[in-house]
Amino acid sequence: MQCLILATLIAVGIAALVYRSKTLSSLANGVSAIGLTIPSFAAIGLLIAPFGFGVTPAVIVVAFFAALPILRNAIVGLAGISPATVEAARGIGMSRMRTLATVELPMAWPIILSGIRVSAQMVMGVAAIAAYALGPGLGGFIFSGLSRLGGAKAFESVLAGVIGVVILALILDLILLGIGRLTTPRGIRV
Repeated sequence: MQCLILATLIAVGIAALVYRSKTLSSLANGVSAIGLTIPSFAAIGLLIAPFGFGVTPAVIVVAFFAALPILRNAIVGLAGISPATVEAARGIGMSRMRTLATVELPMAWPIILSGIRVSAQMVMGVAAIAAYALGPGLGGFIFSGLSRLGGAKAFESVLAGVIGVVILALILDLILLGIGRLTTPRGIRV
């Protein structure tokens, strides 16, 4: 969950910086598309060399993969706001930052939240794989079971890890759905 919050802050921050520029938006979307093609297991392996085993490479990889769908949705959401709406806010004396914070981000929030929900589901699997770097998570059960394949309780260990990941993913999605209900302005709810 912490990685998802970190990824959301980073992705929305980057989106807020680039969404007004076609070139920068295209670049950010291109990086996002390329980033999604990197196998998470390979990314973890690359980060073990500089950071060693432990939580650090796991957090970096999970936050990286979590940020990609959020970034794409944040750019789409912010760019999709009518220029007339932004101009009206600016016309009543709002600064660029206040317009972003009080008009644009709330209007783009449902689309951003959709990206967060997709990201949350995707990174549950990435987080399980991150256990390879001795990071925290249910992936430890999966790797432990796979390393003892054919041995006593190996299948049960893998199954416990997989079922745990699925249950956590469903709970996280329900939490995000509730957050969306509570934080989306009534006038723009779908």
